[in-house]
Amino acid sequence: MISKENAEHYVWGDGCDGWYLMKRQDMLVIHEKMPPGTREKRHYHATSRQFFFVLMGVLTMELDGNIHEISAQQGIEIPPHAKHQARNDSDLPVEFIVISHPTARGDRTDLP
Repeated sequence: MISKENAEHYVWGDGCDGWYLMKRQDMLVIHEKMPPGTREKRHYHATSRQFFFVLMGVLTMELDGNIHEISAQQGIEIPPHAKHQARNDSDLPVEFIVISHPTARGDRTDLP
């Protein structure tokens, strides 16, 4: 049994938190939390397909130049090679699940 309470924790970006719920080469499932005003670097994955599912708050996702506001209980698919950036433009934390198939680790190219 795995949960945020017993999963391996990591810190990324500007004070963002992540928990590995499943850490395999063929699939990565992580629970992430972004404080207000934080963002990841714009990037893409060559082979990994991702699905972001918001648990609480509103996640802003820039996907190939289009802005999507994703609320709790909504999700968005990020296909391979799609340039994207997750950010929290709100005044409250946002928490979400990211499923990557295969793993996105080592399959990321940052963009300017």
